[in-house]
Amino acid sequence: MPAQLIDGNALARQIRQQVQSRTAALQARGVQPALHILLVGDDPASQVYTRHKVNDSTETGLAATLERLPADLPEADLLARLDALNRDPAVHGILVQLPLPPHMDAHKVIEAIAPAKDVDGFHVQSAGALMTGLPGFWPCTPHGCMKMLESIGCQLRGKNAVVIGRSNIVGKPMALMLLQQDATVTVCHSRTADLKAHTLQADVVVAAVGKRNVLKADMVKPGAVVIDVGMNRDEAGKLCGDVDFEGVRQVAGWITPVPGGVGPMTRAMLLVNTIEAAERASA
Repeated sequence: MPAQLIDGNALARQIRQQVQSRTAALQARGVQPALHILLVGDDPASQVYTRHKVNDSTETGLAATLERLPADLPEADLLARLDALNRDPAVHGILVQLPLPPHMDAHKVIEAIAPAKDVDGFHVQSAGALMTGLPGFWPCTPHGCMKMLESIGCQLRGKNAVVIGRSNIVGKPMALMLLQQDATVTVCHSRTADLKAHTLQADVVVAAVGKRNVLKADMVKPGAVVIDVGMNRDEAGKLCGDVDFEGVRQVAGWITPVPGGVGPMTRAMLLVNTIEAAERASA
């Protein structure tokens, strides 16, 4: 029997409805939750992503501002703009869309965002909170993956999980979140020696390397849960993930599609982080 789909679009709609209710509660107290997005340059993909984020925010009642800045903006000017937004009490969440132009240091820019407004969850302080289990903002993509696992009743305690991908944005935070649920976690990458030996032991596989077909059907334990974080294009230009979807679907128990899986959940968790930032600021 083919794997059941974990519908990211449907789950994201539920989360947006919850955010809408929380937004209305704050508005009733005279607080307007607000997200400010900075887009530097004219990267086509970034323009699409930010447009979706604004639309999602508007749907829930959040006030979302998209500020477009030129690609040749001096880094110092961007840092100054962030400082102003940090000090603006009307702004609850700040997001700098990545990637930045080559002349800018992304790490320096992210660290310039006040941790209390770091709704992307990329600040070092946010990472420290995740590692120690303290309150903070979780990075949106791995947080969305965890919500998807929760939605299907996946009990992680004592289970084997493999994360393929070691990035600070997805791979490492994902591993930490799984560890916090008492799973046994192995972090691999696309060139791990005998990757198949690791994935065949896994009850949960998260593929997040940005490489097509890194996970194939003969690499998956029957009944496993497969979360595909990848965003790639096939020969026809069609969006696809890191997983050989049609093949793996015949083996796995649950699988996320691309598109319609992790992507909508990433945006949904951005809204959750933003509303939480507003609630903390107004407590």
